This record gives sequence, C-alpha cells and structure tokens, in this order.
Amino acid sequence: MSQVLHTPPPSQATPADDDLTALAARYGLSVSGARPTLRTYLSQLWARRHFITAFATAKLTAQYSQAKLGQVWQVMTPLLNAAVYYFIFGVLLGTKHGVPDYIPFLVTGVFIWTFTQSSIMAGTRAIAGNLGLVRALHFPRAALPISFCIQQLQQLLFSMAALIVILLCFGIPVTASWLLVIPALALQFVFNTGVSMIMARMGASTPDIAQLMPFVLRTWMYVSGVMWSLDKLSQKNHMPHVVSVMLENNPAAIYIDLMRFALIDSYHSSSLPPHVWAIATGWALLAGVGGFIYFWKAEETYGRG
Repeated sequence: MSQVLHTPPPSQATPADDDLTALAARYGLSVSGARPTLRTYLSQLWARRHFITAFATAKLTAQYSQAKLGQVWQVMTPLLNAAVYYFIFGVLLGTKHGVPDYIPFLVTGVFIWTFTQSSIMAGTRAIAGNLGLVRALHFPRAALPISFCIQQLQQLLFSMAALIVILLCFGIPVTASWLLVIPALALQFVFNTGVSMIMARMGASTPDIAQLMPFVLRTWMYVSGVMWSLDKLSQKNHMPHVVSVMLENNPAAIYIDLMRFALIDSYHSSSLPPHVWAIATGWALLAGVGGFIYFWKAEETYGRG
C-alpha cells in the first residue's frame, strides 16, 4: 500500500509594511482621519472661519428659542445671579462694607465670571455633545470649542449693554479707561478658548467630567473675588503671603480686576496685583497656545470608539 503524503500549499507572503507604505505613496493614499501638521491645521481652521462664526451665531440664536422672553434671558440670567449674590453676600454676609460702588463692582464681576464659566462648560461638551456632527463631517475639530467660545463672547457683548446702563445709573462716569475693555476681553477670550479646548479633549474621552465641572467652577468662582474684594479680604484675615499671591494671580480674578479697573473709576490701580497686564497676557498665551496644541494632538481620536 502506497502512502501519499499531502503537504500543505505554501502560504502567500504577506506584504511588508514598507511595501504597503510605498504602494500607498505611489497612488497618493493617506491614512483616513490622520492628524494634519500644525500649520495645515491652522490653515484649515482659517478656511472655515465663516462656518465657525455662523455656527456660533446660530447656537446663540437657538439657545433661548423655546423661551417666551427669548434673547432677553441673555441679560436677565447674569442680572438675576448678581441680585442673588448681592442679597446673600452683600447684605447677609456684609461683604459690601468697605468696597466703593459695590453694586457695579459685583455686577461687573458676575458678568465677566459668567463669560469664563460658560465658555469652559460649553467647551467640556463640545465634542461629546456633538458626536453626530463630528462623525458625519470632516473638519478641524477645534472649530467646535472655538465656536462655543465665540458664542459666549457674543452673549457677553450683548449683555454689556445692561452693564453699561447699571454703571451709568450708579453714577460711574464714562472715561478713557473704558477703552481698556477691548484688550482685557481679547486676552480673556484667548484664555477661555485655550481652557475650553483642554476640557473638550478631556470631555471627549471622559464624558463624566461634564458632571464634575460645575463643582470645580463653583469653587473657582468663590476664590476669584466675584462677590468680594480679594485685596481687602487678605488684609482683614491676615492670610499667609503665598496664599494672597495665589489668589491675586488667579487668572479669573486677573481678568475680573482688569474689567473693574477699566470701567469703575473708584477701582484704583492700587487694588491690582503688580504687573497685572503682563500676568494677563501670560495666562492667555499659556492657555491659548498650550490648549490648542493639546487639543490638536488628539485630533484623530475625536468621534471614534
């Protein structure tokens, strides 16, 4: 009896990775969704600047579309917050004592803090809350947190009309220092956008962060001098010098102080920390540039998984 040996057919050779790379390069193929270079990414964002601003305006218009008072809530919300804070902190806790023009002081702090708070909260949900858009269309994902920050800036500018009326009603004169509002808001916008992009990346991978952020932001508000003067608080309580320095250089407090200095004539430069404009610029550059690069490095991961 003859025995036939059956040898398995030779397996087909698998192309090496180098061969696949060369083949893709020959036909102009690239990895789907690959992260572009930083320069290309910036160019793509600039090319979509009209989409970014239009998206921000549309979100702002739709925000209160179901409310009967509509866009009036853009002004009413921070004003009602200011009224509550005035009653609790100004009247019950007495933080208004020793602070000239306390109501303009408080309302300015509430409006400027709300800008930072709303920008960061919107940025935290920028990717996780818009997965349908992220997965359906190809565009630089940084457009989302940037557009949400523009939306909050538009809302603040709309609300500034009410702030100006309050300042005038309490006898605050219009002075040349009001022009400082422009660079102060520009620096704050850059800072807010950078932090929003950091939170957008973190929120995309860990959606539960959105539930934690209100508590973090509430704590940050209490140490930012929204309802009281940090300068007088540190003097009254004899805080350690290092704690006072940390409170004064808190970025949210810095931008609030700059706006109060620009708008309220009784808020003098002596109430500002040293080199306040340099600190404000440093925070804006650190958060803006660092946040943008941090967000860009995870560009190919958004909307996947």
